[in-house]
Formats: sequence, C-alpha cells, structure tokens
Amino acid sequence: MAATKLDGAGAQKMKTLEEVQLTLTKIHGMVERAAVEMKNQKPIGVLPQQIKRIAVPMQGQLKGQFGMIADQVAGFILAMTRGGGGEQNKIRAMREGVAMLRQSMEFAVSKVKDQHSVAIEVAPD
Repeated sequence: MAATKLDGAGAQKMKTLEEVQLTLTKIHGMVERAAVEMKNQKPIGVLPQQIKRIAVPMQGQLKGQFGMIADQVAGFILAMTRGGGGEQNKIRAMREGVAMLRQSMEFAVSKVKDQHSVAIEVAPD
C-alpha cells in the first residue's frame, strides 16, 4: 500500500497556508464583532482599521507563493476601507471578502496536495 507525503516545496506552501488560515480566522472574528456592534446600533469604530492592520501583512505573506490570493486580499482591504454606503454595506463587503478568501484558501490547499504529493512505500509488518 502506497502512502503519500508532500515534497519540500509543498510542505512550505502548506505552512504558509496554515499561518494565513489562522490570520483569516482572527479577521473573521473581528468582522463578526463589528456586525454585532452594528446590530446593537453602536458604531463599529476602529475595527476596520484593526482588520486592515492584520490583513496587510497577510497579503505580503501570500504574495510570493499565492499571488492570486494576495490580490484578493488587496481587493478585500480596498473594499473594506472604501467610504460610502454606510456600515451595513461595509459589513456585507467584509463578510463576502472573508468567505471568498476562505474558499480560495481551501482550493489552494487541495491544489498543493495534488501538485506536491510524493508516493512513499510503507513496509509491510
């Protein structure tokens, strides 16, 4: 029976994706906190700036290996910081951006597994 593992480049890409996944989870929590604030008819305050402060390094981390996802992060930052439309539209754009990034990350994980899998032989017992 043959098992598979990732080669060196694949392992590095997966490490990057896992780190970005943690950052994206943190961003998602902040977006939902902003939505709760808006629902309670309170201003969302500095949460968009905090999200931007977290998302910009995430974009840089992705740029080398996953340029398309890094461009999506840049679009997310731009849509989030764009004025006009009110807080409800801003929350909607942030939620859509997080969902889009999460989907792209899942696709990238499966693509890395497909492209960088190496078969290894397991010795029978």
